[in-house]
Amino acid sequence: MGLIRWLGHAAFQITTNEGRHIYIDPWIKGNPACPVQREDLEEADLVLVTHDHFDHLGDAVSLLKAGKARAAGQPELLGLLEDKGIPSEKLMGMNTGGTVEVAGIAVTMTQAFHSAGRGWPIGFILTLPGGPVIYHAGDTGLFGDLKLLGELYNIDVALLPIGGLYTMDPLQAAMAVKLLSPRVVMPMHYRTFPALVQGAGEFARLVREKAPGVEVVVLEPGGRWEF
Repeated sequence: MGLIRWLGHAAFQITTNEGRHIYIDPWIKGNPACPVQREDLEEADLVLVTHDHFDHLGDAVSLLKAGKARAAGQPELLGLLEDKGIPSEKLMGMNTGGTVEVAGIAVTMTQAFHSAGRGWPIGFILTLPGGPVIYHAGDTGLFGDLKLLGELYNIDVALLPIGGLYTMDPLQAAMAVKLLSPRVVMPMHYRTFPALVQGAGEFARLVREKAPGVEVVVLEPGGRWEF
């Protein structure tokens, strides 16, 4: 049985049915919302980072140095990882619209609307062996092509920011759910800092209004959802 575990903010651990461990935006050390320590995490098979801001790049270097893990991402961000001591054989370059396969997992890179210091912000769609299809939107504002992503990839689980200020707020995120039409949506990128939205209740209410067929799963940091 596979699972999705929210590690607070935009950090997730996804464990496939085959026991592969994927970390997305793994900000662990210094993350006030993360309930675990870096040393408590299982060894990574795949590390994905949506952009180079500190609260997303996080512990990616540590996870990649620790064992067999590989990273897939845009060349500019991978260059940053290589500058930090990650050997090039662990890095798989790709770009927006591209798909690579790592450990049997199909990784598709999507656009996101945000900012970055090196390269540009992106999201990821993961097609796991035997399912599900999981979309991590990264830090993004609302954009109309989310509807195309939903139509193309038949997304099962969408991980969407709702915190406002730096990303979509609950209203915009609820409209994103309507456009994507996933089976399940999980809110992220809220509560971490005082300036962000502090709860998911308004988002859940708006999704029920705008996309009533979509299940809203609100995890506590450290919480798990099995598939």
